[in-house]
Order: sequence, then C-alpha cells, then structure tokens
Amino acid sequence: IVIYTKKLWVGIGCQKGISSQLIKTVIKKVFGEYQLIYSEVAGIATIDKKASEIGLVEFCNLEKLPLKTFSAELLNNVFVPNPNNIISKLVGTLSVAEASAILAVSEIPFGEIMLLVPKQIFRLSGVGITVAVAKSESLIF
Repeated sequence: IVIYTKKLWVGIGCQKGISSQLIKTVIKKVFGEYQLIYSEVAGIATIDKKASEIGLVEFCNLEKLPLKTFSAELLNNVFVPNPNNIISKLVGTLSVAEASAILAVSEIPFGEIMLLVPKQIFRLSGVGITVAVAKSESLIF
C-alpha cells in the first residue's frame, strides 16, 4: 500500500507581544491568497528565541499544532530566496520564517522540499509578523 502525504509547515518570525488571533488571521490570509488548505498545516516553526512567545505558544495549543524551534546557527545554514541583513543583526540569522519552514519539512524522510510561499511580511496593530510556507511531498510505503 502506498500513501501519498502532504505536509505544510508554516515558518513564523514575529515581534514580541503578538497575539494568537493575529497569527491565525495572517496565516489564513496567506493560505487564501496562495490557495492552500489550512487543515494541511502540520506545524509551526520558528527561531528558538521565540519558543516561549505567549501568542505563538497559545496559537499552537489552540490549533493543536506542534511548535518546532531552531537555533540561529541552524537557520543561518539554510539557503533562502529572501535573506535579510537587518534581521541578522537582531537575531543572528538572515532568515527566520523561510529557513525555519524549510528546516521543519526537511526532517520528513524521503520528502521533496518546496518553499510554496516565500516570506510575506505584515504589520498589523503595530506588530510585525513574517510568514512562509514549505511543503514536503513524500511517498510512504
């Protein structure tokens, strides 16, 4: 038996104090624009410095999604289409959203990795959030 699986990982970079509702609003907006299916989200990925960000943790708990975090060093080793020198000075890596999404799907064995949504930057209610979506397509025997 062969099962075809699709896994979407959402990479997020955000400012301190973001709400879980704002995260959900932005992800739903991106998924609508790119015609992606929200129920196919496998999890959320970000930099380890955001592991205890209240809005992010709350969002993952409410949506029953795992939160994967990666060190700046690991993120900095990922080739991304849209590196950012300003963010590098702040957190020590050229990419948070794109790199964390790519790293999260790269952990799925035998998968072909694709960055479906390059980073999308939003500033809502005075808070910045960046979202990227990566996919791993794999065959499981």
